[in-house]
Amino acid sequence: MDILLKNIGIITGDMDNPHIEEGFVGIKDGIIDFVSSVNDSMPELKARKIIDGKNRLVMPGLINTHTHCGMTIMRNFANDLPLHTWLFDNIFPVEARLKGEDIYWGTMLGIAEMIKTGTTMFSDMYLDMDEVAKAVESSGIRANLSISPIKLNSGDNKIIDETDKVCEFYKNWNNNADRRITVSLEVHSTYLFSREWLEKSAYIAKKLGIGIQIHIQETKRELAESIEKYGITPLDLCLQTGILDAPVIAAHCVYLNDNDMDILKAKNVSVAHNPTSNLKLGSGIAPIPGLIERGINVSIGTDGAASNNNLNMFEEMHIAALLHKGYYNDPGVVSAREAITMATSNGAEANGLNGITGAVKKGMKADLIIIDMNKPHLCPVNDPVSALVYSVQGSDVETTIINGRIVMENRVLSTIDEELVMGRVREIAKRVIK
Repeated sequence: MDILLKNIGIITGDMDNPHIEEGFVGIKDGIIDFVSSVNDSMPELKARKIIDGKNRLVMPGLINTHTHCGMTIMRNFANDLPLHTWLFDNIFPVEARLKGEDIYWGTMLGIAEMIKTGTTMFSDMYLDMDEVAKAVESSGIRANLSISPIKLNSGDNKIIDETDKVCEFYKNWNNNADRRITVSLEVHSTYLFSREWLEKSAYIAKKLGIGIQIHIQETKRELAESIEKYGITPLDLCLQTGILDAPVIAAHCVYLNDNDMDILKAKNVSVAHNPTSNLKLGSGIAPIPGLIERGINVSIGTDGAASNNNLNMFEEMHIAALLHKGYYNDPGVVSAREAITMATSNGAEANGLNGITGAVKKGMKADLIIIDMNKPHLCPVNDPVSALVYSVQGSDVETTIINGRIVMENRVLSTIDEELVMGRVREIAKRVIK
């Protein structure tokens, strides 16, 4: 074996056997070779790397199903504004000043933050995706990278066709970087894409056999403008134009009627719940209990660092589990176990990796995180599943393993120079934020 975790608590991600109090996990060639309890009869175990898991807990790495990673550059900028003002009057003008190299460094900072807080995969929508892909390749993280078929020229509002760039990006990066990169299509929203371009995008996704990432019904304004312009909701528009014929990750989904939910269910759309961003921008609260009740796949995303203002999935799980209890006056909705499932196996399913990652199980990709449970705020660990959602902090993640490779051990990143990256991003922010 390459790596052996011994005497460690295990959160498996298996609903039938969610917790092994103490056991072993073996990793070989990037795959989980076995998972066992200390009570099982085992031969003598040897490995190149042995990690003693005393007072530690291993679990599936967290999967962030909606973010704009390079937006770390705009962290703590343009706060306390509604989405439309925040986006059009503040974010878009700054993004117009960004260079490709800036996106690389902003993405590297976001990846560093995610690895250090337990995220092993993210689904991204942003600019200059070649630069994002380079950052993913060198950092060792797993990612679903979406690229837009159009570019909006902010000077004259002219739409530039970049379909050729999509095809080239797919050719160069899909299943690249040790198969850690998945390519999808970015359809930003129905308010930035015309009906014609929604139809063209659906055709491109079908032709390449890829999924789509899209913002859907995030605000009341978005919903009202769609009904005024088209006479239907954005989801109905996506249905009519063929967008939902591809595997879709629909971010936000705050304002949904019963028909919208029926569409999501019928078309097997995965919803990326972004509680912090929706709260911070005053957008609202997505009807997550209703989606779960209908059997719709709900995952969790952080959104970008400009609207969150971090990429910490443990914080996002915590808020997702608490928010709906208070809103619905029901402590039973979005349980700790459901929140963990949303952040792991549901995220894998949203990205087309169901059965490949998202659980600690023989044959799965070794995308794992180890949490140091020997801390005052985690003592005593009466219920490990609840502790992960209600007590654990992102900073409690001690070791991160992706594709069988240790990318962080004892809180030290092995693939990213933290100080260099932070220094570059500080310089970029000084230049572009005015």
